[in-house]
Amino acid sequence: MAEIKGFLKYKRKSPGYRPVKERIKDYRELELALTPEDIISQAVRCMDCGIPFCHGVGCPIQNNIPEFNELVYKGRWKQACQVLHSTNNFPEMTGRICPAPCETACTLAVNDEAVLIRHIEYQIVERGFSEGWIEPQAASEKTGKKIAVIGSGPAGLAAAQQLARAGHSVVVFEKDEKCGGLLRYGIPDFKLEKNVIDRRLKQLAEEGVEFQTGVNVGVDISAGYLKKMFDCICLTIGAGQARDLAVAGRGYENVVFALDYLAQQNKICAGEPIGETELINAEGKNVVVIGGGDTGSDCIGTAKRQGAKKIYQLEILPKPPEDRPDDTPWPNWPRVMRTSSSQQEGCERMWLIKTTKLSGAETRIQKVHACKVEWVENPKGWDLKEVAGSEFAIKADIVLIAMGFVHVQHEGLVKKLGLKLDDRGNIETNNFTTSDAGIFSAGDTVLGASLVVKAIDTGRRAAAEIDKWLMAK
Repeated sequence: MAEIKGFLKYKRKSPGYRPVKERIKDYRELELALTPEDIISQAVRCMDCGIPFCHGVGCPIQNNIPEFNELVYKGRWKQACQVLHSTNNFPEMTGRICPAPCETACTLAVNDEAVLIRHIEYQIVERGFSEGWIEPQAASEKTGKKIAVIGSGPAGLAAAQQLARAGHSVVVFEKDEKCGGLLRYGIPDFKLEKNVIDRRLKQLAEEGVEFQTGVNVGVDISAGYLKKMFDCICLTIGAGQARDLAVAGRGYENVVFALDYLAQQNKICAGEPIGETELINAEGKNVVVIGGGDTGSDCIGTAKRQGAKKIYQLEILPKPPEDRPDDTPWPNWPRVMRTSSSQQEGCERMWLIKTTKLSGAETRIQKVHACKVEWVENPKGWDLKEVAGSEFAIKADIVLIAMGFVHVQHEGLVKKLGLKLDDRGNIETNNFTTSDAGIFSAGDTVLGASLVVKAIDTGRRAAAEIDKWLMAK
């Protein structure tokens, strides 16, 4: 243990952000790193618990958090980097965008502020890259087995790296022009600059992973071809079926899914062509974001940088309490009020709001019609009830639907493969094996929309099952 009473000596110090007036003028990352001295004082706050809930309950990938905290305190950064990578292929991703369930499960969080785990992780991996400690780990021997990984999001990349290191030949197929999946096309640059992804892709390529981009499996090449050419297939195509808004007026041209909006801006930032789709730009416009989650927040930050006149965010759920409520006790993820960096930049958040219809002229929306609602408890759960006389309308030039994702897209590859689905519409698996013995699956394809850290975890575990299955053959 670093210092027995370090958590009493030092208070939590969170990293700040670049000033709002400065950061909304560009798409560069907005979080500011703490100094090395501050990081050491934050690491020493770790209590080295007998049962570290941060590791066993909070972290889906089970990072060895107390261990790397102590190593940072002792100045053994290279070893801390090795410990971190022993469980997490891409800590530079999770260190930037993970909501850090490890921190809410920290023992200090019972009655104090949690250890600054996520940012310490970020500092470790960035130091690892700057010092040259993170090097390719190519397999010394090849097994002769060939695996196709479909999809290059965090689950696919984690699976590909683990399999390549085990000596297998791995080809990653990606329908977009560059690899990264939602890391590249769904998360704005101000949260995750894309050179961070490219840096890690270079390592995977040097370890033997082959990337084939701009290839839509099931369209450009058949699923049958893959089954003949590869010893097995791993599907990591995400949960791409967005939850739609089923109201009158949904068909207006300027009512779009959040991911289409975010992906277009990310392509513009990267200098990629956006195709023949209409440019979605919020400059000087009233923007209504329907959905109060992280995707909706990313839309707010993007619209702000485009120069939106006014931004509204509508959420159908009630406003969470400021403090941890009894229904989400420690060490569970607490249902509390959170304000993202994008929301801090300026928007009007509205709670308990239901969109009832959209109206406009010709092909363009002009108003969002909504009403207030209340949730009424019943023996079987909760009922949504509209509040009489609460109807109102908001002037809108763009409506962004950010209501989450329901499951993997069934049309196309999944349907052609004839894979069994679970009751939520995700691909059903048993130890990551689908209903077809030669096809495995991981990430949001199996989980539904989830966290990047869970995707990495399932990618790693799927790779272990694939390796076991291939070598048993």
